[in-house]
Amino acid sequence: MLLSILSTGLASADVAKEDFKVKSTQNLINLCTASPEDALYKEAIHFCQGYLVGAFHYHNAEVLDDPNKRLVCFPEPKPSRNEALSLFIAWAAKHPEFMNEIPVDTEFRFLTEKFPCNK
Repeated sequence: MLLSILSTGLASADVAKEDFKVKSTQNLINLCTASPEDALYKEAIHFCQGYLVGAFHYHNAEVLDDPNKRLVCFPEPKPSRNEALSLFIAWAAKHPEFMNEIPVDTEFRFLTEKFPCNK
């Protein structure tokens, strides 16, 4: 996964404790692209994946009673967690205009662009 992250144009950043507050998409990207040599690598990667998966699970819970409200529809076979993370990081590298936005907004901007539901 690290090779695909580095090839996106986003270099691994040193993780700062401030990044864990995820006030911006840049903070989340810093966590998601942490280098294995970073002292906070394990925490950063787990936080990154937990944040992204948690937001997506919340969306799934919100649309459970009305699937027509679904914003994201994955193809079959669904991408793995690592594949989806790599796609998100690559997408973010192409959209620096969203780096100061709230991370959950940027996550769903990506998901709805990459995996829209055809209604």
